[in-house]
Amino acid sequence: MKKMLWLVPGLFSAQLWASDCDNRCQLAEVSRYFKALDQVSRAGSTAADIDRLLEQLAPDVQYIHSNYQAHFDKASWRSAFLRNLKRGAYTNGPSQQQRVLRSIPGTNFMAVEYAHGVLKLDGSWQAEQPLLVLFGFHQGKISLVQELW
Repeated sequence: MKKMLWLVPGLFSAQLWASDCDNRCQLAEVSRYFKALDQVSRAGSTAADIDRLLEQLAPDVQYIHSNYQAHFDKASWRSAFLRNLKRGAYTNGPSQQQRVLRSIPGTNFMAVEYAHGVLKLDGSWQAEQPLLVLFGFHQGKISLVQELW
């Protein structure tokens, strides 16, 4: 039996159905997301890197970043990535990485504290200021990315 869940008004105005993605699955999907996003952010990235990132997300994924007035569906998010690619915004090197610092799992949601950082020559990772993002999940895939910084 599927459960219908309603999200907090203002966060995401849609319904999600209970999924089979437990806490480990959610964290694995979030880690894959950041790894693919790192690839997109690197100098020399291509439209294929953007497509690989978006392919791992749910078809109805929503990206929301209120501070930047961003509310994208998958197609508009792809267009935004492509505009950034065209203007040369992606210049990171392989030592620049985003990593999950902490996570709080919930039913079909995960709050994640993450940071951009640099992998140093000694193998340690130097984090910048931590940031907060809320992920939603539907049928084992990320269906919501809501940046809260």
